[in-house]
Amino acid sequence: MSSRSESQQLALRGVDVAYGERVVARAIDFALDPGEIACLLGPSGCGKTTLLRAIAGFEPIVAGEIWLHGRRVSAPGETLAPERRRVGMLFQDFALFPHLSVAGNIGFGLRDGSSAQKRARIAELLELIGLADAGERYPHELSGGMQQRVALARALAPRPEALLLDEPFSSLDAERREQLAREIRDLLKREGVTAVLVTHDQHEAFAMADVIGVMSEGRIRQWGPAFDLYHEPADRFVADFIGQGVRLPATTLDGCRVTTELGELSCSRPHDLPSGVTVEVLVRPDDLAHDDASPVRALILERAFRGADFLYRLRLPSGAEVLSLAPSHQEHAVGDWIGVSARTMRHLVLFR
Repeated sequence: MSSRSESQQLALRGVDVAYGERVVARAIDFALDPGEIACLLGPSGCGKTTLLRAIAGFEPIVAGEIWLHGRRVSAPGETLAPERRRVGMLFQDFALFPHLSVAGNIGFGLRDGSSAQKRARIAELLELIGLADAGERYPHELSGGMQQRVALARALAPRPEALLLDEPFSSLDAERREQLAREIRDLLKREGVTAVLVTHDQHEAFAMADVIGVMSEGRIRQWGPAFDLYHEPADRFVADFIGQGVRLPATTLDGCRVTTELGELSCSRPHDLPSGVTVEVLVRPDDLAHDDASPVRALILERAFRGADFLYRLRLPSGAEVLSLAPSHQEHAVGDWIGVSARTMRHLVLFR
C-alpha cells in the first residue's frame, strides 16, 4: 500500500464478497482515517451487513483487499481470524450477559493488563457512558438505551482498531434511535475510535456518520458527506433513497436555469448541459415556498404536522405531485389551492 493508505485506519480496495457463485458485494472501495465514522446505508438485502462481516473477518472475500491499521487482514484465500483483528462489534440485540453486572459485562473482553488496570478501564468507561454509579447493577435493571451504552462500553474496553455497528438502534423507538446515535457519536469521537455503522435509517446515518456510502444491489452508489448525498445525489437511486423529493420534467435554458411547470428554476452553480435538453429536475420539499403572489397554483392533498413545520403533498395542474415544507404558523387546509414558488437552489440536480 502507499504511505497514504498505511496512515488510514481502515481501507477496502476493490472488495468482492460472494456466497457460492452469487456476488453480494462488488467492487467496494473506501478508506477511513483514524477517528472517522462511516455508515453503510441502504435497503435490506443490499449487501451492507455482509460487507461488515467481511471487515470483521467472519466472511472471506473473493477479490480485492481489506487493510486495518496498515496491515492486510483479508485477500482472496487469506483471512485473518476475527479474534486477531482487534475489531469491536456492536449488535442490534445488545448481547449482554444477564448473569454479569454492568461492570462485569464491560470488563469481559479485557484480556491484557493487571487487575488494577482493568478496574481503571472499567471505571473510565462507566464515566464515559454516564453510568458511573451503575457498575453493580444488572442488565435487566437498565433501560434499552442504557443497555446499548453498556454494550458500546464493552466493545470499546479493549481499545479496538475499529468498531463495527450492525443496526444497533433497531430495537428502539424512532426518536430514541436518533438521540442515541448522537450520543454514541460523541462517545466515539471522545475515544477517537474509527467506526462503521450499518443501517437502513437515513436519520441514524445523518446523526452519527462523518461520511456515508449509499448501497444498492451490492454496490456503493455514492460515497460522501450527508450534505452532498442530499443536495448532489449521483443518480436516481440515491436521489430517491435520501430525503424526500420528486423529479419533475424540465427543459434546460442555460447553465443556471431550467423551465418546469413550477416556472423557471435557477441555481448558484451552473450545470454543463446545453439549452433545449429534456431532463428531470430533483425538487426537494425545502426547495418550494408558499407564495400567494405566484401564478403557479397547487392543490393540497395531504398535510403532516411536524412541530416546527407542516409537510404538504401538493398536486400541480398537470397532475404532477410535489412536496413542500412550510412553517407551522402558515396553516392551510387539505383541499385549499395555494400559490407556490421555487427558491433559488445551490445546485440543480438534473437527470437525462
